Amino acid sequence: MRLKKIREEKHYSQKELSAFLGVRQNTYSQYETGARQIPIEALIKLSAFYDVSVDYLLGLTEIEDRYSAAK
Repeated sequence: MRLKKIREEKHYSQKELSAFLGVRQNTYSQYETGARQIPIEALIKLSAFYDVSVDYLLGLTEIEDRYSAAK
């Protein structure tokens, strides 16, 4: 996953992101290292926060663009 890379590129701390997600800093750290699986709700929130796709956060694509909502 790209959580650490994108967080550092955007100059956020783990403490800031853990507060945004409503989890402890240690929990967020475990998301970054892969020691704990990140809940889908948290992935969706981070996707919107960073304005990138969930697939990009998961490392499944190099394309950052979020998908447009179906109408």
